[in-house]
Order: sequence, then C-alpha cells, then structure tokens
Amino acid sequence: MNGGKTLLELRRLRLLRELHIRGTIAEVADALSYSPSSVSQQLSQLEAETGVELLRRTGRTLKLTPQAQILVAHTEELLDSMERAEADLSAAMSTVSGTVRLAVFQTAMLRLMPPVLRELRTKHPNLRVEMSQQEPADALNETSSRNFDLVVAEQYSGHSAPHYDNLDRRVLTHDPIRLALPARGGAGNAEFDRVHHLEHALSLPWVVEPDGAASRHWALQACRLAGFEPDLRYETADLQAHVQLVASGNAVAMLPDLVLRDQRHALRTVDLPGAPERTIFTAMRHSSVQSPAIRAVRKSLHAQPGMSDASNSAILATPADFDTVD
Repeated sequence: MNGGKTLLELRRLRLLRELHIRGTIAEVADALSYSPSSVSQQLSQLEAETGVELLRRTGRTLKLTPQAQILVAHTEELLDSMERAEADLSAAMSTVSGTVRLAVFQTAMLRLMPPVLRELRTKHPNLRVEMSQQEPADALNETSSRNFDLVVAEQYSGHSAPHYDNLDRRVLTHDPIRLALPARGGAGNAEFDRVHHLEHALSLPWVVEPDGAASRHWALQACRLAGFEPDLRYETADLQAHVQLVASGNAVAMLPDLVLRDQRHALRTVDLPGAPERTIFTAMRHSSVQSPAIRAVRKSLHAQPGMSDASNSAILATPADFDTVD
C-alpha cells in the first residue's frame, strides 16, 4: 500500500460500500446519481491507491475480495463516527435546523404526516423535511444505506419487515385490520349485505395489492385459513383505490383502520378471526439517534394522538367508528 502513505478517500470507500450493498455498478450509479463509467473509474482509482485487488469478475458480475470486505467494514465505522460527530455538533446549537430525509408508505403519508409537518413548521421553522413515498422494505434498506434518515414502515403479523443491525426501531402504533364492505344497501347487491363473517365473502370479488406485497400474502393466508380461495379480481398498490372499489360495491378488501378511518359512512366492516393488526413503526440509524433534527421529526410522530413511544397498543380507530358486524 505504497509504504503506508496512501490516504484513502472516503468518497471512493463509500462507492465500494454501496457496491457491497447493491451488487452492481449500475445500481450504485443509479442510487448515487453517478454515471456507471464514473463509478467504475473511482473504484479503479481506489484499487490503485490501495495496491490490492478489490474487485474480481465472476462471469458478468463483480465480487468483492476479502480485502475489499475489510475496507467496507471500516467504512461503516467511519460513516457511523462521522454521523455521530455531526449529531453532537448539531445538538450544541440553540435551534433545530437542517434537512431530514423521510421515507413513508402511502397511508402514513396521507394520514400521519400532515399534522406532523404542520407542527414541525411551527415549532422548528429552520427544519426542512424532504418526504418520499417508498415501500417499507425498500425504505428500510435505503435508510440503513444512508439515503434516508428516518422511515415510517409497516409489517403484518407473521410477515416481519427486514431487520438491519444499524437501525433503531420503535413501535408507533398497532393498527387493526378488518374486512371492508360497502355500506348496507349501497352495493345494489344483497350478497354484500349478507356477509357477517370472513367465509361469507368467498364468492365475492376482491381487490388486493400487487404480488409480493406482505398485505396481499397475509390476506390470502387469512382467506385460506377460513376455507376458501378468494376471487382476486382487482390489483393496485393504491389503498385509496381499494376504498373506492369497495364503497362502490365492486369488491371487498382487508383494510387497516388507518385507511378506513374517514370512511365510516361509505363502508361497513366485519371483524376478522383473531383480531389481527399491522404494526407501524419508525426506524433510524443508531449513529444518528442524537441528531436534534431527526429526533424532532420522530418525536412529533410518536406524540400524535393514538401513537405510542414504544409498546403502547393504542389504535387509530375503534369498531364504533364504522357500521361494524361482529
């Protein structure tokens, strides 16, 4: 390594770490808004600086050598240390400022974030929140990789969201899931009105999220445990579209109370066996837990009505809010 005199550049080390996480030059380039040729050149320069082989081509893929894995581990430590230093420096300031990059899933963006953003704008006018809608698994991965600072994610019973050792997870709330149907008489189809238990919906059309979504797999298993295969007629990731398809009498769906909360006049619900819930939680890197800006956003989320700071199982709506059938 050139007599021990080489000073490694953190920017190039981070590119190596990103390659370790993402697997291909193209994905690294896309994630960091570089060109693939620029990423390749920087990694080649890092190899020249270290004087050891860092990447080995196997077929059409690049594999990190053991020496590269050592550098990746040290890069993680360096990035953590820098993040802690930045957090400590910010904590010494008299005002909360800076930018927080927040990843949320759709219903959290629609239902949870508006009052949080209003509160933060009033309490911390120098704080900038940048928010992006992301699927929970992707959001957790990107937060672990430092492309987001804080994530609001969900997981269904028996379908845990991915765990990352460098993320601090805290439960925000437990959100009950119910079978959603059109209000009585609103569907123009008496078959909807006759549904009083999950198994009564076996011949009705269903709307679900796309293949691969945890909610879809969970709903399928719930129907199969009830003894039938649901007629999956409609597919969309937009839960507001689920609500409209149900309210208009075109489908039934399993929906959480966070989605149903403002639909009490258009829908009725049927409780599901075992009173299932999804868990909504926040996650941030351990190395940034002292950041005043990120803590302010997280604190506001957990302080909202019906939320919890760790294990409180307060819910966002009650059966009395809907035309509910036992």
